[in-house]
Amino acid sequence: MIHSKKIRALLLGVASTTLVNAQNIDKIINPTSVKSILSVLASDDMRGRKTFSPDIDRAAEFIASEFKKTGLSYPKGQESYLQKFSVYKTSISSVKGTINNQAINSENILAVSTQKNIDVTQNNGYKIETIESKQVLFSIAMAAIHSKQNTIVIVDTSCSKLFKRLSYFTQATFESPYSVIFILGTQTPSTFDIHIEQNLEAQKLQNVVGIIPGKTKPDEYVIFSGHYDHLGVDPSKGTDSIYNGANDDASGTTAVIELAKYYKKLNNNERTLIFAAFTAEEIGGYGSQYFSQQFDPNKVIAMFNIEMIGTDSKWGNNSAYITGFEKTNMGEILQKNLQGSKFQFYPDPYTEQNLFYRSDNATLARQGVPAHTISTSKMDSEPNYHKLSDEISTLDLTNMAEIIKSVAVSAQTIISGKDTPTRVDASSLK
Repeated sequence: MIHSKKIRALLLGVASTTLVNAQNIDKIINPTSVKSILSVLASDDMRGRKTFSPDIDRAAEFIASEFKKTGLSYPKGQESYLQKFSVYKTSISSVKGTINNQAINSENILAVSTQKNIDVTQNNGYKIETIESKQVLFSIAMAAIHSKQNTIVIVDTSCSKLFKRLSYFTQATFESPYSVIFILGTQTPSTFDIHIEQNLEAQKLQNVVGIIPGKTKPDEYVIFSGHYDHLGVDPSKGTDSIYNGANDDASGTTAVIELAKYYKKLNNNERTLIFAAFTAEEIGGYGSQYFSQQFDPNKVIAMFNIEMIGTDSKWGNNSAYITGFEKTNMGEILQKNLQGSKFQFYPDPYTEQNLFYRSDNATLARQGVPAHTISTSKMDSEPNYHKLSDEISTLDLTNMAEIIKSVAVSAQTIISGKDTPTRVDASSLK
């Protein structure tokens, strides 16, 4: 672990702050303070913080209360720390029409749309895509949904067993003027006349966001984030039925709260600091998607997304890895600022698992932001990942506190404006 004297020395050299402020890091970020936050977020009382449940709303209120105690500002245009928005759950109520002059089987059609009434003909500009292999079913479906085009997707009947799984995309979708219609069949339509009626159910969500305005560069943003949702409760599991999600990702949310306390106390950030606890990561990253729409990505200098830091990494203590390390020089900046300490940031060793694309950093990274996730989870052998056993008792809170302090120290030259990470080449991303 990083020795306390090393941390203080680094703070003096990197941040050019006072001795009093340097010593504050151990007073503010320590195992006791980490446990005080984590033990609430991952308690049985929070019942697994499942998206769309009253339990996740209680977690949001707790995070907001911590931001208030810290003295964070509200985001511009908001009257609280709760960044409220809605997604829509949709279901088809009726389908009428023909494809290539043959009547439609309603079992073979699915719409991803927030339009109550959808009229589709060969004359109203729908793009036509085809999916011929189950190996690419979901990747092409995702691309079509995010293309911002009205699209018909013909899904080959060889994918019939997986076709109904596309209904996942109807469980939560943002309001949009575009419709994507999936049709199970073998023929590319040359003529079609389809009318779909849908039921829409608005579902409310909320991120928790607080701000420390920058002193000289207020329009340049540095984001610290983690997601606070998890998997809820499974009554079929017997007496221990709560997915507490202590590591995933109460640990990252705790880090965000601790970093906010520390930087507010330090009070020397030249750039604006944004602290965000995202909702709905586990069901598709809807919180970070909405959040990313509230900022000009060109003004976001860096994003530190923190996920699953409660255990030691594959290299042991004093270490963490950064997803997408090679995509910017942000990791190099962080490690430079930790020279002389025992702590080491490594590139993600689990690239085959696509972790860079599986967390809340991905949305902003696709807009060119140096947005990375910091983690320690051994994803090839993590015994408690998405299991009921992900509880506080399995975490190393002393090591977790040292990781948070190392993030605080290593970010100093970025929040001061001295260092600016290179941008992500968005065209190279999946």
